[in-house]
Parts: sequence; structure tokens; C-alpha cells
Amino acid sequence: MHDHDHHHHDHDHDNHYSDMQARVRALETLLTEKGLIDPAAIDAIVETYETKVGPRNGARVVAKAWTDPRFADWLREDATAAIASLGFTGRQGEHMRAVFNTLETHNIVVCTLCSCYPWAVLGLPPVWYKAPAYRSRAVINPRAVLEEFGLTLENSKNIRVWDSTAELRYLVVPERPAGSEDLDEDALAALVTRDSMIGTGLALSPEARR
Repeated sequence: MHDHDHHHHDHDHDNHYSDMQARVRALETLLTEKGLIDPAAIDAIVETYETKVGPRNGARVVAKAWTDPRFADWLREDATAAIASLGFTGRQGEHMRAVFNTLETHNIVVCTLCSCYPWAVLGLPPVWYKAPAYRSRAVINPRAVLEEFGLTLENSKNIRVWDSTAELRYLVVPERPAGSEDLDEDALAALVTRDSMIGTGLALSPEARR
């Protein structure tokens, strides 16, 4: 009876699937029936990327660095250990370095050889990060690339490009936005975007979150 009810429950929701979702579900069903995948394992992977890894983790790291000078110093000296102390570690985040934006310097991260990316703090990389155009042009003309992302920096500000590798991945700590002095860590984390931790954007202003 349980299996029968479960079957109808799934069937009732089939009409809500997009074409792509329906194809994915059909493929998953076929592979499960052939014993090639374990649905529980798939669910665990999805749950991990939805709730345990992703930009929200990096945002927590940045917010703590903004509010805790001792943590910020630790992050500069040993980002891997500092980030791990918050519980954010794992695949493609074993060796980290944090680079801090300042009034004089803006940092941007790229992987010129492939798409090395700190999954533990930023989740899965965006499509553009893996694109050959970004991987080459971010090194050759980073200022123009940033402008295409809508970020125009003063000519006096230096732009430093960091090339991720399989051995070392980077996290950009954006400048703390003006007007955020009275915000707690939770509120500050909400201002930190994925792009600001790659360097293709800035942290949001408090007004932008209202």
C-alpha cells in the first residue's frame, strides 16, 4: 500500500515538471531500475549542495572577518584553518588563500587552465567562470571584464588577478560597505554576494537589501 501511494504521489506532481526536469527524472528512474545509482545517494548529494556548501558559507567567512579582527588576521595567515574552524571544508577547499580588497587594490580570481573553484565556500562554479573567454580575458584585460559585469573601478585602483590551481584556491574578501557599521554578522552575510567573493562584483550596500 505504501508503494502504491508513493507512486500516485509522484504521478500527481509530474505535470509540474519542466521538460528538463522530466528528462532528468526519467533518466534517474531508468538508472535506478538498472541498479546503477542509489536514489538515497543522489538525495544526499543534492542536499549537500543545497544546504551545506555554497556562497552562504563564504558569506559567513567574510562577515566574520569584517567583525572580528583576530579572525581576519588568521584568515590572512592561514585561510584553510580559519575557514575550517567555521566548519567549511571539503572537496576543492582543502587549500585556501584569502585575499582582501582595499581602497588601493581590487582582487579578482580566475582559473586559466580549467575551472578550479572553492566549492566548500562558494558552491558550484557559475557557467561564465568556466568559459574560455573569461579565463583568458580576465588575465589580459581584467578592467574591461569587470566593466562587462557592471563594475567600473577608478583608474587609480590596482587590479590584481589570482590564478587558482588544483593546489590552491582563492576567496576574495570584499570591502565592507559603508553604512553597515551597526549590522550583526547575519545581516552582514546577507550583503556578501558570490560575485564579490570571486572579485567580479562588490558587496551590496545595506540600502540594496531593504
